[in-house]
Amino acid sequence: MEPTKNSPKYFFLHLLAIIALYMSAAGLITLLFQYINVLFPDPLAYSNYNGIASAIRYAMASLIIIFPVYIFISRMLYREYLAEPEKREYRFRKWLVYFTLFAAGITIITDLIVLIYNFLGGDLSSRFILKILVVLLIAAVVFWYYRKDLKNALSVKQVGVLSYGASAFVLLAIIFGFFTAGSPLKARLYNFDERKVNDLTNIQYQIINYWQRKQILPNTLSDLTDSISGFTAPVDPQTNNAYEYNVNSQTSFELCAEFNLPSNFGLIGRSVNAYPAGAVNDNWDHAAGRVCFERTIDPALYPKINTVAPVVPVK
Repeated sequence: MEPTKNSPKYFFLHLLAIIALYMSAAGLITLLFQYINVLFPDPLAYSNYNGIASAIRYAMASLIIIFPVYIFISRMLYREYLAEPEKREYRFRKWLVYFTLFAAGITIITDLIVLIYNFLGGDLSSRFILKILVVLLIAAVVFWYYRKDLKNALSVKQVGVLSYGASAFVLLAIIFGFFTAGSPLKARLYNFDERKVNDLTNIQYQIINYWQRKQILPNTLSDLTDSISGFTAPVDPQTNNAYEYNVNSQTSFELCAEFNLPSNFGLIGRSVNAYPAGAVNDNWDHAAGRVCFERTIDPALYPKINTVAPVVPVK
């Protein structure tokens, strides 16, 4: 049996199982951390919908692929152990299990150190404590399971209960992600709206620059076309129609667009603290549907740009 125990097949199966375990644990921790960020917002922490939603989607994608691989490989190896118990003595397997116990133990110790350190520093927020508990719980479960497995102290029934229980928990975490980050359709609509705001911001900049140089507003967006700089007013990415532009007076204008979702579209109905106050211009807030943004140019803030090159006297 020695050649079988040391065959490349079991080497890579055990290695794949451990790597899948680490990646699954990291994905689950990331997912739960983002849920905590949404359910327990911290006024001192700045984040945005896109950042949180992207982290949730990446963690969901990782778990959807990696966790079933871990369960499948683990169950296959467990059946091998039942048929041939001596395969538990495979040396590389023991190295990987002991390393996993070591990593889980270090994680638990580090987790407790961070908890005490932040407690002494006055951080008593609910979200911080919950994140500590998440890491502690997952590391403790991994440590307990592999310590028992190393001693062959788990019955077939216990292994089955743990397998189905972990699978159910991960499945619920993934399902909750669709309610938190939104469906793929809503994500696409949100991306369209972000693109529209970026387009309007760019157009607004070009209009103001046009006014500073010519002291008049362009009659249409096509007046902004510049063959040298290569600028052409972008169009709505959903409809391919030009954005609506209206001149109200010599110094005021408005830009209009159709939006799919309100700008404060949040996670499961909760908004997030996107940036520190005053860090960004929030005048692109919008509701769903057709929204017009009125702008008035203050000549004191946007003075005329002298486009005539100074004449250098010839000596």
